[in-house]
Amino acid sequence: MQFKYQEITEKIIKVFYNVYNSLGYGFLERVYENAMIIELKSLNLNCEK
Repeated sequence: MQFKYQEITEKIIKVFYNVYNSLGYGFLERVYENAMIIELKSLNLNCEK
């Protein structure tokens, strides 16, 4: 089954795991948020806080 936003969703989930695996646990949410923004922009995805 193909979902409407499957491709973008897979990219976002991949970014989440990359950030989490790089930073580990124990940081404030803001740290993960900033790291995800950087990663998403590196994939040329438009995003904002």
